[in-house]
Amino acid sequence: MAQVQNSEKPALADDRAPSSVDMTGKEESVQPVVLDAQVSYTPEEEKAVLRKIDFVVLPFMCFVFLLQYLDKQSLSYAGVFGLIQDLDLTASQYSWCSSIFYVGQLVSEYPFIYLMSRLPLTKFVGGTVIIWGIICMCLAAPKSYASFAAVRFLLGFAEGAVSPAFVTITSIWWRKDEHALRTALWVTMNGVAQVLGCLLMYGIGKNTALGLAPWRVLFLVCGALTAASGVAFFLLMPGGPRDAWFLSPREKEVLSARMAQDREGGDKTSFSLDQLRETMLDPKAWMVFWFGVLVTMQSPVLTFASLMINAIGYDQLDTMLFTAPSGAVQVAMLWVGVLLCWLFPRNRTLVVMALVIPPVVGNVLLIKLPLDSHWGIIVSAWLASCITSVMSILLSLSASNVKGNTKRAVVNTMFFIGYCAGCIGSPQLWTNKPRYTEGVITALVTWGLLFCSMILYRWLCVADNKRRDARDVQDGFDGAVDGQVVLDKTGQPKSDLTDKEDRMCRYSW
Repeated sequence: MAQVQNSEKPALADDRAPSSVDMTGKEESVQPVVLDAQVSYTPEEEKAVLRKIDFVVLPFMCFVFLLQYLDKQSLSYAGVFGLIQDLDLTASQYSWCSSIFYVGQLVSEYPFIYLMSRLPLTKFVGGTVIIWGIICMCLAAPKSYASFAAVRFLLGFAEGAVSPAFVTITSIWWRKDEHALRTALWVTMNGVAQVLGCLLMYGIGKNTALGLAPWRVLFLVCGALTAASGVAFFLLMPGGPRDAWFLSPREKEVLSARMAQDREGGDKTSFSLDQLRETMLDPKAWMVFWFGVLVTMQSPVLTFASLMINAIGYDQLDTMLFTAPSGAVQVAMLWVGVLLCWLFPRNRTLVVMALVIPPVVGNVLLIKLPLDSHWGIIVSAWLASCITSVMSILLSLSASNVKGNTKRAVVNTMFFIGYCAGCIGSPQLWTNKPRYTEGVITALVTWGLLFCSMILYRWLCVADNKRRDARDVQDGFDGAVDGQVVLDKTGQPKSDLTDKEDRMCRYSW
């Protein structure tokens, strides 16, 4: 019988409980909040609740994430099917069409970081999905570079909330040791979108009876699907355990009790300046920012791989068929990462270092292989595009190691600000086809820097955990609820502790 024990202290509104065990097996932090009554549940009840969450919440996240990637990646397919010629784009202008999307996303992070802390998270995300679907359909209308770039900017702005919000949603619904798998599932949609997008563009391109250019039809189809999914997300996606329409009252109690062990009770709508200040002074938070920069400086290979394959002698339809497997390779590598995290749960940083090797090999081959070795170039492009496997583990580390409503929102947004910065700058180096030497060299350098940054992040987490262990031994702290109480400025117990305030929090690495 799994059980959550409670204190004799009065219950607070936040339905969380005072004990936890993290994925490493160490006892974890204790919050100064308790449930209304003792809640006991069987392992079978817990499995049933988790199964329902996985079958309701996770599909919503996966489908929206798939459409987000499909919408922004559709630029590469459109480039092969006449976008460049129809709008008379230069190589530099096409690169800016890729970069300006992330300029919009970067600009949106500043207001969205505040709105995500103040508004019901899932309703806010659902609204932005509907808006970006409409904007995506508008990409079919432009007849010049300026108008197309303007709509791409707006599309990026509208999509800015989704990825950081999904990291927060993951931490609301699943426990810390479940983050890596669930994050991998929705990040997997990047690779699935790559495959489906190529096949969708192939089907549209084969239809010679269309009244519009194939690339315009692609944007119309993608935008319509996105807007429809946004409506469903807005209406059906619950904000947290308390309003989970697919759970019975008893199942909600079980969910709240199991999440109490990680002290996650659902979406909150408050913004703390103290947590913002703590985040700005936390070196691990700034490491997360650099993860975002370094993991995306290689991302243009996903956009330019199809142009590279097209440039070495393949027609439009064959280019789509040869580009599609890169998505499958991404998915395969991502799940290799998941398997490694399962086999070595306390070494996610080492798993990231191992997963850096395949894309490095791919980029080296893109530089060294002769252009007439067609299959060699194609397979090298597939390997070089294996980025999402690393990104999913970095996101799971962020979800596991950051606590506090505002701090978590700020750190997640810092990651995606870095992500946008990398995606803005790197396409400008991919202008000299077909080999794109400057861009490939940049990818190699940033993979090396990411490898070094993981060593530093691991050292920071291990050192911090050791300091906390030594402090608890010195103070005789045994994890009792009384020893965990942290008071706010009014003298009341705080229910929203950060990872630094939570005395027994231990970082995953």
